[in-house]
Amino acid sequence: MKIALVTGSAGLVGSETVTFLARKGYFVIGIDNDMRSYFFGKEASTKWKLRELKNKHKNKYAHYTIDIRTADALEKLFKKYEFQLIVHTAAQPSHDWAAKEPHTDFGINAQGTLNLLELYRRYCPKATFIFTSTNKVYGDSPNALPLVELEKRFEISDQHPFSRGINESMSIDNCKHSIFGASKAAADIFVQEYGKYFGLNTAVFRCGCITGPAHSGTQLHGFLSYLVKCIAQEKPYIIFGYKGKQVRDNIHSRDLVNMFWHYHQDPKEKGVVYNAGGGKFANVSMLEAIEKIEKVTGKKAIVTYHPENRAGDHIWYVSDLSKFKSHYPNWKPAYNIDKTIREIYNQIKKT
Repeated sequence: MKIALVTGSAGLVGSETVTFLARKGYFVIGIDNDMRSYFFGKEASTKWKLRELKNKHKNKYAHYTIDIRTADALEKLFKKYEFQLIVHTAAQPSHDWAAKEPHTDFGINAQGTLNLLELYRRYCPKATFIFTSTNKVYGDSPNALPLVELEKRFEISDQHPFSRGINESMSIDNCKHSIFGASKAAADIFVQEYGKYFGLNTAVFRCGCITGPAHSGTQLHGFLSYLVKCIAQEKPYIIFGYKGKQVRDNIHSRDLVNMFWHYHQDPKEKGVVYNAGGGKFANVSMLEAIEKIEKVTGKKAIVTYHPENRAGDHIWYVSDLSKFKSHYPNWKPAYNIDKTIREIYNQIKKT
């Protein structure tokens, strides 16, 4: 039986990966110590998802409560199992939270990634290593684009080179990243380097907003999931800056994991970087999202507006998926914004 390692296995992308690979016949080793509850409080805990995974995949999933900053504990797993695939999703994911504890943020995002890469190189170099990076490695450079303000969103001209979305050519230098963006950029470059320097099959997926019903969304992370939760439960929601017209692309976790699978099946480059998001197929502004969710839930949003935007926050970010699609033309996203919102709402109703 093929064996995969998934870090952050009870989180949004990690849990989706576990289910996907279990269905493909893999035995999955999961690492998750519920740091999300430490970052964002009890409402963000992933314990509920871990219980679900253990019940759903009893004979195909083994869980380890390991901190990825602890190399010795990780090494025991690499000595015990021979991995064919490593999907690294564990992270401190919030640029707001990172500023409170930069050492914790860097330790998890950068040092934890390096720990995994070095063990991968030493123990299973023929495996595939997939890393969930972030569009925050581009910092606030997207805000320098010539955006046009419309009634409910900001948009970019059809004549602009990024009219299909932002591609991998955008520089990650000379911009404000946030502390989180900087730690993820360090990890991002390390994953690329282990591919290019050591000749390993590593891939970096720079994600926009990732979402889906498995997301334990909070105010500091998981905008669409948290927004649906607030409206459905009639709780107040705060919009930070940009008149609520800031645009985010949202990729469903299932579509993202399917991207991982395509790379694993046929790595086209070593140390490759792909922008991964909803692209033109699935993007939405705050104001547009509120309208859509109100229609699905039948409830009115309780929204307050804070005029100051979050430091380094994007006004408009839409991923250009052209590079990935050119390598894997059979991959297609299945979830647009409306379908994703309905899935999230149905999950919230169950809890």
